[in-house]
Amino acid sequence: MTVKGPRPGELEAIETASRDELQALQLERLRWSLQHAYDNVPHYKAKFDEAGVHPGDLKTLADLAKFPFTTKHDLRANYPFGMFAMPRQQLARIHASSGTTGKPTVVGYTLKDIDHWANLVARSIRAAGGRAGDLVHVAYGYGLFTGGLGAHYGAERLGCTVIPMSGGQTEKQVQLITDFKPDIIMVTPSYMQVLVEEFTRQGLDARESSLKVGIFGAEPWTEAMRRDIEASAGIDAVDIYGLSEVMGPGVASECVESKDGPVIWEDHFYPEIIDPETGEVLPDGSEGELVFTSLSKEAMPVIRYRTRDLTRLLPPTSRSMRRMGKIVGRSDDMLIIRGVNLFPTQVEELVLQEKGLGGQYQLVVSRNGPLDELLIRCELALGATDDGIGRRLSERIKNLIGVTATIQVEPNNSIERTLVGKARRVVDQRKK
Repeated sequence: MTVKGPRPGELEAIETASRDELQALQLERLRWSLQHAYDNVPHYKAKFDEAGVHPGDLKTLADLAKFPFTTKHDLRANYPFGMFAMPRQQLARIHASSGTTGKPTVVGYTLKDIDHWANLVARSIRAAGGRAGDLVHVAYGYGLFTGGLGAHYGAERLGCTVIPMSGGQTEKQVQLITDFKPDIIMVTPSYMQVLVEEFTRQGLDARESSLKVGIFGAEPWTEAMRRDIEASAGIDAVDIYGLSEVMGPGVASECVESKDGPVIWEDHFYPEIIDPETGEVLPDGSEGELVFTSLSKEAMPVIRYRTRDLTRLLPPTSRSMRRMGKIVGRSDDMLIIRGVNLFPTQVEELVLQEKGLGGQYQLVVSRNGPLDELLIRCELALGATDDGIGRRLSERIKNLIGVTATIQVEPNNSIERTLVGKARRVVDQRKK
């Protein structure tokens, strides 16, 4: 599909700034953020003091490596409001993670934070090809999950018309897309596959819908899934990245003219890649764990937050800021099956190569005595029959990944979908 880049004058000045200009801004904002966290969040004051560092020790961007990491455990240990740097009465909104077990991670926003967030999501939609006046169908979940409202405010800020559909009600989603004729859809990639199946179920061709661009995030997805969605829906599939602990959607986003990895909006978030085992900062281009420090957040600054996402930092292309490589997995989602390391995205690549299968899958890990057992649940594509798919897939997984798996091919729409549209890719029964 042929896509066009932005016209002159459409970009913000920072999107084409020199590296020196960008780094000068980052250093100024990083000094403020460290001091703001130290002065107003007891957790950060204690952690900095324990590590023997002070905000004044930051002389260069590289000095950030002297400061301690923040983890999800820290956020949960300070539940609900202990990580806030502003009095709760001065906050405009509170969100929380979409996790289904244990205490959620709670995040807060001032009005200025929400203003920045809306601007960054607007920038992201524009990078994906959206423009003022476009009709945007938001199928991310609303509520405590940051996806729905984050996308909503950003689309409005850009000047778009928003359809706040939220997640679920798949049949109605297709009806509204057919009747309202939106230009853009913002949704998880796995739920977009569900919507394509629903088009087919209703006797419609998703490729003939009004949609031109899909902005997909909230879960890792592969180039194979991009190809599958673009072919089945007839749209440009663009990756948007975010997480509630850092802001929400819009921390980074892909440019439609290049589709070569999400551009990190480095004027608001400083990225690092570290060795997940040692914590050592790795050079650009190395694969490791992504770490973020917020540069402008008032309500809840985050210092060196370990995302657990495994990726690489890549040089700038369509914008002046660095890009993220595709997330290959999460350091806490990596499965070790009989000594072999396995990420769900490795299975996804192979599932999507089987034409008789839909895009949904789930890995179920159990233990039989001392040995791990892997069951992979897959769904038949609409109208397809099982002609030995399970045997072929099992052989390819064994040959290419090195893991022995039992393949369970199930009827279409057998694998559960979550309310916010995220796919539950792993069920690890060993933890029980």
